[in-house]
Amino acid sequence: MWGLLTLTLLMLVATACGKSEDKKTSGSTSDITLGFAQVGAESGWRTANTNSVKDAAAEAGFDLKFSDAQQKQENQIKAIRTFIQQKVDVIAFSPVVESGWDTVLKEAKDAGIPVILTDRAVDSQDTSLYATFIGSDFVLEGKKAGEWLADQYKDATADVNIVELQGTTGSAPAIDRKAGFEEAIKGNSHLKIIASQTGDFTRAKGKEVMQAFLKANPKIDVLYAHNDDMALGAIQAIEAAGLKPGVDIKIISVDAVKDGMTAASEGKINFIVECNPLLGPQLMDAVRDVVAGKTIEKRIVTKEGTFTSEEAKAALPDRKY
Repeated sequence: MWGLLTLTLLMLVATACGKSEDKKTSGSTSDITLGFAQVGAESGWRTANTNSVKDAAAEAGFDLKFSDAQQKQENQIKAIRTFIQQKVDVIAFSPVVESGWDTVLKEAKDAGIPVILTDRAVDSQDTSLYATFIGSDFVLEGKKAGEWLADQYKDATADVNIVELQGTTGSAPAIDRKAGFEEAIKGNSHLKIIASQTGDFTRAKGKEVMQAFLKANPKIDVLYAHNDDMALGAIQAIEAAGLKPGVDIKIISVDAVKDGMTAASEGKINFIVECNPLLGPQLMDAVRDVVAGKTIEKRIVTKEGTFTSEEAKAALPDRKY
């Protein structure tokens, strides 16, 4: 009887161990569970990003547990802790802000669950808390925007007044896009940022803040918006003020989603720096690799371009987002 009981226990242990090892050795993805904590649905970019993750997970055959944080860090932390309790295989998330993640990421690490950052980074000094960061180079995006502007006004003899619509305060894209832009324009003393305020990456807030900018500043030459949705809201405010966007006020934006590209093709946005939201396939590849125990790059940068109004018009018919 004891021999039979011992044999049964050994078989149960072998089965449990076997399932865990199978994921590393067989390459099977049918039983991988991925927990994904999204920022929210604040923009067209974010919606495209969410759809890309969901579609890619379905195509990969993963069990996706999805959470919408509604742009609140506490909601994301709660979702990550829920994923840990559910014993998912991998946790991925796009951090609302850069700071304040070490505690929950250590909880995931202690539970043996790898974490993948998508779209946005964290400022943790302990890089062992996540497997990789997949996303854009936000500083480079800001530099591309600033370099285009600096070239446009390289022969300026009078001051060029710039207003800036920043993304969510404390978020990686807002911090980095501002830094990159300022780095690119600092060589031209005529390029002056006269007002800078967050528009939270939303169209409604972009419109509201631009209205305030227009009331406070009688002469605005350029608007630099950290995303298309804020730029589109600002366009509404500019037009309501009786001005012509793209002509009376030059507009630079980041994202290149369809609505932004449409505005650019109409000449309302002069220059767009692309930020590709379709990260789903790259994320699923990374999930497969970490589950299989493979070593992956700590930083995976997405490939992106830029568009003038004419280039946007030519590219628009084939845009997928």
